[in-house]
Amino acid sequence: METIKFTTNIKCSGCTATVTPFLNNTVGEDNWEIDLQSTDKLLNVVADDIAADEVRKSVEAAGYKAELLQ
Repeated sequence: METIKFTTNIKCSGCTATVTPFLNNTVGEDNWEIDLQSTDKLLNVVADDIAADEVRKSVEAAGYKAELLQ
């Protein structure tokens, strides 16, 4: 399994609740987590067959930003 990391502007549990259905639909319920304690609000996605661009578009559809962390 590959882990893809993104920096986001998701700031709180309310934001997480908003983006949850979008990410669950794209990558699956147990395949992602957001670290709200980190300064970059890291989104970690664990998946084999998901493109980073798909994840970014899913977060943007929820009204937030996600940038691939290199």
